[in-house]
Amino acid sequence: MTAGTYQVRDPRTDEIERPLRPPTPAGLTDLAARLRTAQPRWVAIPPTRRAAALLAWREEIASARDELVAALTADTGRLTESVIEVDSVLGMLERWAAQAPALLAPPTPRQAAVPGIEIRAGGVPYPLVGVISPWNFPLLLGLIDAIPALAAGCAVLVKPSEVTPRFIVPLMKTVARVPELSEVVAVVEGDGATGAIVVNLVDAVAFTGSVPTGRIVAAAAAELFIPAFLELGGKDPAIVVAGADLDRASSSILWGATTNAGQSCLSIERVYVEETVFDEFVSRLVDKAERLKLAYPQPDAGQIGPVIDPAQAEVIERHLTDALEKGATVRCGGRIERLGGGRWCRPTVLTDVDHGMLVMTEETFGPVIPVMAARDADHAVELANDSVYGLSGAVFAADAEAALAVAERLRVGAVSINDCALTAFVHEGEKNSFNSSGLGSSRMGHASLNRFLRRRSYLINNSAQPDPWWH
Repeated sequence: MTAGTYQVRDPRTDEIERPLRPPTPAGLTDLAARLRTAQPRWVAIPPTRRAAALLAWREEIASARDELVAALTADTGRLTESVIEVDSVLGMLERWAAQAPALLAPPTPRQAAVPGIEIRAGGVPYPLVGVISPWNFPLLLGLIDAIPALAAGCAVLVKPSEVTPRFIVPLMKTVARVPELSEVVAVVEGDGATGAIVVNLVDAVAFTGSVPTGRIVAAAAAELFIPAFLELGGKDPAIVVAGADLDRASSSILWGATTNAGQSCLSIERVYVEETVFDEFVSRLVDKAERLKLAYPQPDAGQIGPVIDPAQAEVIERHLTDALEKGATVRCGGRIERLGGGRWCRPTVLTDVDHGMLVMTEETFGPVIPVMAARDADHAVELANDSVYGLSGAVFAADAEAALAVAERLRVGAVSINDCALTAFVHEGEKNSFNSSGLGSSRMGHASLNRFLRRRSYLINNSAQPDPWWH
């Protein structure tokens, strides 16, 4: 290992703890080679045995739950979401262990349109999949692609963000206690340079992160002629139309915009409210937002954790400054605070906003809720679709059918109806990322596993007669 130039910081105090410890390029190349060597043994065992190994890993993670939560809390400065992360991974392992064997079973042979020809199908896993994941949910997003890839029969090399590397050691301890799995999974520290090497060493790459970095990964993958599955940034809209339950809408949107201090790609980042209910909605939202507390001085002291990455605090500050200079009104919150050395942002509600402001058009990634009046549902849809992003969104209306009539016109991959950010908890619904929010097939539902299989057909001629097209 070699010490990197990046310094690992405590997000609650901003104190430098240690330098990053990435593998050397040669060490990373050797690691990838070892994973490749082990992968044929992994794919050769029946899917049911791979599922059993995933369940054994689940038990090891469950036994290390407290250690992993502590590491994630040190990485991110927040507690509640760290608990949710570990529990979500336990659920993912259980779900894929239950579903993968049936999904990997060979389909029933079928007859081709050409008489006498039988078609049998199969899937061939990519030998080595690279996963590059971000700092906002280090464990969850490090494994959301890795687990189905493992179930499919791939070996996996994971490179999480350099901002949040502390969870890697306790996680790899759990891997080491599952012999079959330990040969085909590796999680390494590293920054962007390490990630670039990973892309060059694998057969397919799954990347979660910003749009600019996603474009770099996509270009590198295209040059290498390997698939890239990209889950990128969002600027998720919520629409509230007349007739909606405003108490429910305000509570849900507040949670969707401020959980993990707004540091989620599927955070609600802009809200469009029909003008007849605008004032009442804003009043309820502000009242509830002002009741939330910072998780300071202890992680369990409130609901809003610190801004994890200092660079993101600068983005939030820039967006707020731009909005205020252009006429936005701060209803609550409105600034980055320094407490105990860390960077904090209280839930911030803005009105008098428009699409000439960064806070309405670029990803803020903080607990900032700009609320804009819309003439009617049509106007709200027009505003919501005026974006380079298209990850997900939310619609609140009098009932599900009324909300669906609005949701069907949104250019996003998933829409929560009378709720927010449901894709954080409901992983069965397949979806694509629209516009610049991603590339590739769905990471949700059964398609998540199928991404890691190349399709192969066996075309069997069962006829004793010569083919009519032969010479």
